[in-house]
Amino acid sequence: MADLKAIPNAAGFSAISSTAPVPSKGQTGTRRKYCHYVAMHSQTRPSRLGHDSETVPSFLGFRNLMVLALIVMNLRLVIENFMKYGVLICIQCHDYRRQDIYLAVVLYAMVPCHLFIAHAIEVAAAWHAVSVIGQQKRNEDKPEIDQLQLHVRLHDPTWIFVAFAHTVNATLCLTITSVVVYCYINHPLIGTICELHALIVWLKNCSYAFTNRDLRQAMLHPGLLPNLPGLFKACPYPRNITLRNLSYFWWAPTLVYQPVYPRTTQIRRGFVVKRLAEVASLSIFIWLASAQYAAPTLTNSLEKMASLDFVSILERLMKLSVISSIIWLAGFFAVFQSTLNALAEVMRFGDREFYADWWNSPSVGAYWRTWNKPVYNFMRRHIYSPLAGRGWSHVAASTMVFVFSGVLHEALVGIPTHNILGVAFMGMVIQIPLIAGTMPLEKLQGVNGKIIGNCIFWISFCLVGQPLAALLYFFAWQAKHGSVSQQTSRLV
Repeated sequence: MADLKAIPNAAGFSAISSTAPVPSKGQTGTRRKYCHYVAMHSQTRPSRLGHDSETVPSFLGFRNLMVLALIVMNLRLVIENFMKYGVLICIQCHDYRRQDIYLAVVLYAMVPCHLFIAHAIEVAAAWHAVSVIGQQKRNEDKPEIDQLQLHVRLHDPTWIFVAFAHTVNATLCLTITSVVVYCYINHPLIGTICELHALIVWLKNCSYAFTNRDLRQAMLHPGLLPNLPGLFKACPYPRNITLRNLSYFWWAPTLVYQPVYPRTTQIRRGFVVKRLAEVASLSIFIWLASAQYAAPTLTNSLEKMASLDFVSILERLMKLSVISSIIWLAGFFAVFQSTLNALAEVMRFGDREFYADWWNSPSVGAYWRTWNKPVYNFMRRHIYSPLAGRGWSHVAASTMVFVFSGVLHEALVGIPTHNILGVAFMGMVIQIPLIAGTMPLEKLQGVNGKIIGNCIFWISFCLVGQPLAALLYFFAWQAKHGSVSQQTSRLV
């Protein structure tokens, strides 16, 4: 007797297998008649999408459908945009002044000088620390001298001066750039680049000062502080206070200073070329998308914003959310995947976890812990952990982190646009209740809670966060300075 699966189907499909007997050819060579009593329902089975299904089905087909739908919808927007506005790309259309370029070049050359001023401060501090240790060794044979009191008398005033010098240096680094950008640089993109550069160097300055302060304390008080990481033994304090060590930290793709970093053995030139090609391609794409699609949407929203037509504003937000998300994702890949990896390869920087799978974040808090690891590492090491070590609760320390981050975001957005509205600051502060609200979803057993948390994250990120902030700052810019470019001014 042959199995049913061996019988070819006349329609071209493979036959359904069954344990029921199927007639086979007899001795005379004739095929017996097929019987219609084959059991098609022989066991209990749940629906494929039912909750009681033992296996989770693959949704690859639905994913392909959503990707195709997204492509078709955006192609429709491309055609609609072209039919309505024509080609808006104009290389010669700009509104920056020659003064903006000159000041940007000066700031770019001047800001890193504050790192070398910090190095000079650390050289003086290291020299004094070595002299204090020498003085302690000379008095070891004098038990009548309290070593701790001697250290306090000789050392603390110098540390106060060192901390004051670092504070002044870091403050000037950020203050000078912010004043110049706000008062003298008109173009918001050029101002943003200058302000971002100053913020990065300022954060590096702070990390350099905090880390070397604690390394000095560990050298002066062995046994009183936690043991240093084993990685640091290759370059103990004060051997790390060199221009070469500082220069590496200056260009390394991290905001957290360490005397030693994990390093790779060689530089892959092909890898660097590919990453730079990605940066160039994505930069062109961002420019085209911004000029052709984002600018008209923002410009057409001005009248609705002025008249407080909330329904139309909501429609503009939803339309803007698509292109702003695409531009943001392209920028994220260009910076965190391409630029930082290319820089890490050139510097042979080994730790390249610049981000984690933030797109799967089951809560808002998980997103902030995973999407920007350089900033997260700085906040955790130099703000959250010191506050927690001083007895602050998790909520209080986290609140301080987001307040500090809100100030930085407001400076990065409000100063280059010459409109300090507080929107970016409030956007960061609002993350605190969102994190508290989605944290229970992250801890729920099963996938339902994580799916809900991930949806809340994407809604707050794509629909409410970026588009609303872009719309408000663009409206404030237009109200204060007029059209952003010659090309978009014709659309008003």
